[in-house]
Amino acid sequence: MKNLRGKVALITGGSKGIGFGIAQSLLEQGINVAVTSRSKSSADDAASKLNTGTDTGKAMGIEADVRNFESQEKAVQQVLTEFGRLDIVIANAGLGHFGSIDELSVEQWNETIETNLTGVFYTLKASVNALKKEEGYYITISSLAGTNFFAGGAAYNASKFGVTGFTQAAMLDLRKDKIKVSTIMPGSVSTHFNGNSPEEGEEAWKIQIEDIGKLVVDLLKMHPRTLPSKIEVRPSTPPSK
Repeated sequence: MKNLRGKVALITGGSKGIGFGIAQSLLEQGINVAVTSRSKSSADDAASKLNTGTDTGKAMGIEADVRNFESQEKAVQQVLTEFGRLDIVIANAGLGHFGSIDELSVEQWNETIETNLTGVFYTLKASVNALKKEEGYYITISSLAGTNFFAGGAAYNASKFGVTGFTQAAMLDLRKDKIKVSTIMPGSVSTHFNGNSPEEGEEAWKIQIEDIGKLVVDLLKMHPRTLPSKIEVRPSTPPSK
């Protein structure tokens, strides 16, 4: 994708955090972007913010739930109706429930797996035919927790280990169709994830959302012969414990 202008991207969970940062970076490249959220008002508000002051790509908001396959199908159809094509899909939507396995509830387990893992499958399943048509790119946002387990992370680790494995298998399945597939595995990112409250200056050591956005752009601009299929990214200088 040497020329990104006019391409179209769908980003799940794109109303805030990493997804929003990716959307900003793609718009700067002239890519039209659809961001989804389970809340219509959040999706519309994000699109409004993304469109403010930009004269490159266009953003639209879509109400969609990655835990529901029909909802993902409708989201893809909305993108195709609005923009006429779909080149890039970023499976970013996710959440985290943390705690010892004896305290983790069945509801917390199910919500984590359904959102973080099943949602990634639904997103690809709903969009794969459109991506085949454009020889597109599918990118999942996993985590370093998808290769490094930790106490209190049973549900989150399981979901992200699954995302990493799923994405790598999908990469092997789809490269015959000239669809590129990659997973990005960030460490600590300065967002509101899991109730975090990033304060200006206090989290300057963490990865910033625009850093992930630039990484996505770099992947899209990679020569077609080359595929970085799994990318680990972490803060270069975390604080000493």
